Formats: sequence, structure tokens, C-alpha cells
Amino acid sequence: MIIDKETVEKVANLARLELADDEKEAMIKDMNKILDFMAKLNELDTTGIDPLVYMTNEVNVLREDVVKQQITTAEALQNAPKHTDDYFLVAKVIEK
Repeated sequence: MIIDKETVEKVANLARLELADDEKEAMIKDMNKILDFMAKLNELDTTGIDPLVYMTNEVNVLREDVVKQQITTAEALQNAPKHTDDYFLVAKVIEK
């Protein structure tokens, strides 16, 4: 499969990306390199090899959650540029 400008435009549209013409040309080259690499991988004989799902055999290796330092609300708000007595004040980011 060869990636052309039409394919790049379709993928960009699906990903909601706007690409300039020079970016499309660069994307064509990059996507073709990826497909060439995948074709090279498909040439390998993988019979008898289990698919790799995880990098290790460990399951849920988590550290114990230990509190090392606690601070008060006043200490947390001390360097905040805007705050009330109990909360940080931030700009509104969700419009109705």
C-alpha cells in the first residue's frame, strides 16, 4: 500500500487535523516509512512465538502508598496567586 495525498487528507480529517501542503508531503513520507517498516516485520517468521502483551511477567507491581509529608490548607494556599480561605481560584475553562 502506498500513501498518497488523498489518504493523508482523509486521515487528517478523521483525526480533526489541519495540515498545510508542506506538512502533507512530510506526512506522506513518514507514513510510507512506517508502512515499509511494517512490511519488513511481516517478512519475519513468527510461528511458535506468543504475542507480547506486557513487557514483564509481573502483575500489579505497586509500591505501598505511604504519606511522607503533610501540609495544612494554609500552607498549600500560601504561594497561590489567587485563593479564598479554603480554595485555589482559577480561570473558568468550561463554558456553558
